[in-house]
Amino acid sequence: MEDYLETIVLLSEGDKAARVTEISKARGVKKPSVTSALTKLAQEGLIEHERYGQAKLTAKGERIAQDVFHRHETLRHFLTEILKVDPEIAANDACKMEHTVSPVTSERLTKFVEFVLNRPQGEPDWLKNFNYYLEHGKFSKECVIKCQRESGRKG
Repeated sequence: MEDYLETIVLLSEGDKAARVTEISKARGVKKPSVTSALTKLAQEGLIEHERYGQAKLTAKGERIAQDVFHRHETLRHFLTEILKVDPEIAANDACKMEHTVSPVTSERLTKFVEFVLNRPQGEPDWLKNFNYYLEHGKFSKECVIKCQRESGRKG
């Protein structure tokens, strides 16, 4: 059901409502499936929808949809920008993961992604080293030297 709310929020612009046909195409499902889902969402007070009419999110539905969208985007950014997962795979995985991650984990992940991607100093060394490792399957010489220097100071 969350996916339908997310789809409606993405299809809706301002006060515009989403049509069943648009939702059907966006979700890749048949219109009767959309109608059934919209009926359930309306019963739960998450959308306003009359038979053969458009779907419009209620305030409660909007909050849930925005939360789902936010979790999806955070996960997608984490997968693509930090783990360097292919964007199409990342979008699909984020869609699956967004429904199971706890609010606490979601918030921490959001802060982590913001911290890493918006650092005033630019890309952190550990991320550069990780990208090198992904590409070459081994640590860079600079990374090994730095780690050895740091472990020597701690020991």
